[in-house]
Order: sequence, then C-alpha cells, then structure tokens
Amino acid sequence: MTDPYTAPGLTPGHLGAPVVEPEGAPPGLPYGVEPPDPEQLRTRAACCLSVAGLLGVVMALALTAVVLWPEGKKAAADFAGGGSGQVQVSVAQGASLTQIGRTLTAKHVIASTRAFTEAAAKSPAGSNIHPGTYTLKERMSAVSALNVLLDPSNANALTIPEGWRSTQVFAAIDTRLGLRPGTAKATAEQHLADLGLPADAAGHLEGYLYPATYPVTGDSTVLTLLQDMVKEAEGVLTGPAVADAATANGVSPYGLLAVASLAQAEADNPEDMAKVARVVYNRLAKNMPLQLDSTINYALGRSTLTTTQDDTRLDSPFNTYAHPGLPPTPIGNPGRDALRAALNPADGDWLYFVTVQPGDTRFTDSEEQQRRNVEEFNAHRAQQTSPGASATASATGPATP
Repeated sequence: MTDPYTAPGLTPGHLGAPVVEPEGAPPGLPYGVEPPDPEQLRTRAACCLSVAGLLGVVMALALTAVVLWPEGKKAAADFAGGGSGQVQVSVAQGASLTQIGRTLTAKHVIASTRAFTEAAAKSPAGSNIHPGTYTLKERMSAVSALNVLLDPSNANALTIPEGWRSTQVFAAIDTRLGLRPGTAKATAEQHLADLGLPADAAGHLEGYLYPATYPVTGDSTVLTLLQDMVKEAEGVLTGPAVADAATANGVSPYGLLAVASLAQAEADNPEDMAKVARVVYNRLAKNMPLQLDSTINYALGRSTLTTTQDDTRLDSPFNTYAHPGLPPTPIGNPGRDALRAALNPADGDWLYFVTVQPGDTRFTDSEEQQRRNVEEFNAHRAQQTSPGASATASATGPATP
C-alpha cells in the first residue's frame, strides 16, 4: 500500500495530508493552542505560593488561638441582680481582693472570683474595702457585692487605734458587744491563761492587744476578740528579727515591746518615734532614769501634757523619775510604726527630748539645751492655759521647779 504521506502529488492541506504544526509548538499540545508565556507561568506560580503561604499562616494562628487561648479570657461567670437570702462574710485585716473574692465565691455570694476582681479593677475605690463582717446575699452580681463591701457603714467591726491602753480596749469591746461595762476586763482576768500570751509577758496583757480592725460576727465574744488581738500581736512580735534587735539594744523582746509603747506615747510620727526609741536605749545604756511623763500618766490613768513636781514623786513602779530602767510592763498597745521604731531606732547620741509644741519635738544630748527647750515649752503652755503649776514638758531630763 502506498504511504499516503509520501505519495507524490499530495500537497499539504490536501485531504488526508498531515497538518503542519505551528512553528515552535511543543509536542503534545492540542492543535491551535498557543504555548503559555514563561513569565506568566512564573507569576502564577508565585501567586499560588503566596496564597498557600497566607492560608498556612492563618490556619496556624487559628490553631494557636484554639490550643493556647486561656480559658480565663472567656467572660467571667457572674450572677445577675442583687441576690436573695442572707450571708455573713468576714473580711480580715489586710485581706487581698482575690482572697475576698474566694471567700465570697465559697459562700455562694458571687459566681466567680474573677468577676469580683474585674469589677473592683473598674471601680475607682475598688481596693478600699474595710475589715469587718458584712451582711450580703446569695447569688449577687459581682458589682452588687462590691458596692456593699465598699460602704464602711456596712462593716460590722471593732477598730483598736494605735496606742490605746488595755482599759480603753476593754471599754470598746463592751460597747461593741453591748455588754455591761467591766465585762471585758473581768473576762480577761478570768481567762488569762486562755489568751495565748507568751511566757515573757508573765500574765500581763498590756501591749498584746494589737491595734487593728477586727470583724465582729454573731459568734464573737469577749474572749474570741481578745484572742484575735493577742494572736495578731504575736504574729508581729515573734521571729529572729525581734530577738536580734532586742539583743542589739540591750533589752529582752518583752522589753522591746515596752520601748515601742513608750515611743508610741511620746511621739506622733514614725521619724520621731525612732528618735524617742534611741533616747530610751541611750539612757538605759548609761543607767540614767528615763524620766518619761507618759509612764506617770499611765500610772495615774490619765493623758495630759502637764506633769508637775508632785507627780514626779508618785509612789509607783511606773514612775520612771523615781525608778531606773523600763517600766514593769508596756504602757499601751503600740502599732506597727512604733514597733518598727523600737526594732530600728534612729542613729544619734540624744539623751533628752521635749515636744515644745505640736510638730516641734527637739532632741539633744545637752542638759543645758534641754533646760532651754523645757523653758520654751512652759512659756508656750502659759500662753495657752490659765496660770498654774509648771511642768516637765513630757520630757526626759530635769523637771522645772
């Protein structure tokens, strides 16, 4: 058979003759199809890779969000409204917002601690919650519960100011619990062994009724409140730092508490407290009588700026004009600043001090300078009061005639 493709007389395009493929066309492409531009191929490939890369990044971020996004970022569980029923919640001295929130959650007042802390963070006064016992409701919104806690009038509590004597604390407890006057004092005397006093106190409660705010609940009694105060004091007064400071200043830990009570009674700011403590330690080191009017005031159950010559002859172990050394017990219940002053007294050689007038307490190591300061005190007092006996000016050092 004759090969039609090589038979003579046939021309390209003649029926049965092969079609000449376009010049330059690669093998295998359909007839009539133009070959793609190489530059376009590269552009399309780059676009595909970019889209694929972008999709990969998006998927990776989505996966990270699903796997790593913390549960806490979800809306905090919270109740709606003001709740119902009645729940007593006590807020301790120094309790943090998280601790308060956990207590509220445990008592079913709020749905979650985080809802409470977030509500507090949004409130300008969110951290101003006073210690005490509050009456709330179950299933309150976090904001509703916070509003109750931010109102000090809702705090059922007993506040003991710094420097109060035990007699003042007893009277405050009686008043707060609605008891007959003298009940707290009698209870303290009857249950002295149950108060948790350290051995160094030798049964003396003064100094261990720590100044703070204590929650008062329906279960509170004189004994439980006194025990709470002693426990707070012990928490501050125990530890090697107190023992080391006492040894460094030549006193016992109990003596250090007495020094703190003197600093509390004689000064009204932390800086002067630290200086008063130094004067006390300096005089003890030189075996000088302390000559502090505050100890006489304590013995007489009074508080005054004027101490007369007759007062300095008082027959009492608390008369530091007549008896050397520290008073037999603290003369009040010192607060944190006074305790810090006793632990870390200021540096100085002072042996005398006098408060000439409020805000003007002068310290010196010169007896002569002290006399002039006392004279200035008496002159200032004379301008403020009617004529009367001159005073020692609540000073360590010589009394005026």
